[in-house]
Amino acid sequence: MSLIEQIDKNRLPQHVAIIMDGNGRWAKARGKDRSYGHQEGVVSVRKVVEAATTVGLKYLTMYTFSTENWNRPEAEVQALMSLLVTAIHRETPDLMKNNVRLMAIGNLDRLPADARATLQDCIVQTSANTGVTLILALSYSARWEITEAVKQLVRMAQDNEIDPEEITEAVIADHLTTQGIPDPDLLIRTGGEQRVSNFLLWQLSYAEFFFTDVYWPDFREEELYGAILYYQQRERRFGKTSEQLIL
Repeated sequence: MSLIEQIDKNRLPQHVAIIMDGNGRWAKARGKDRSYGHQEGVVSVRKVVEAATTVGLKYLTMYTFSTENWNRPEAEVQALMSLLVTAIHRETPDLMKNNVRLMAIGNLDRLPADARATLQDCIVQTSANTGVTLILALSYSARWEITEAVKQLVRMAQDNEIDPEEITEAVIADHLTTQGIPDPDLLIRTGGEQRVSNFLLWQLSYAEFFFTDVYWPDFREEELYGAILYYQQRERRFGKTSEQLIL
């Protein structure tokens, strides 16, 4: 029986988040430039989005470029931004064909103008699609996101638009970049590292974590299905006991 045939479609994670790690190390192991790994990583994005569509996932968030990534060598940053533009242009027809809706979260104002415009065009084109919602975390930092939410709420309190005593977890969630998007049920990180790297710190509170040594360019359909099967073997208690779940 194939991996996808073993998946219980009635117990799918509603939202899967992925830290795509290992592009550079994958390329280095093959005697190639880091950019080669990033290019092959785009292929993995396509394959994983197609697999998410096939299995029936609702939300898929990919950590594409962090705020900290701006500190990488300028040539690599420029290459990544150029690759982003090229990839979105090339992949938009497939997103439309597969009924995928594109969204983006992060400090998008820091993106180069051409990258921002290309991204926005694709978001508009796919906005009516009803299949998988693909969320690209670009120029994203969870600490930045939470800080911005705090600033918004402080300004609202100063303007008497909200009573500080009325600020609940739900109110805070409504001021994050993921407003209206369910929290991830499953976090996948490739490349052998076991940390969250400033990614969705608020939203990952009750996610299951799946770490794999597979570098992102080698992470394809079967690897996604394997991670979902791992998730389905977990008992999700949300602070309760196993006995309480049975009742």
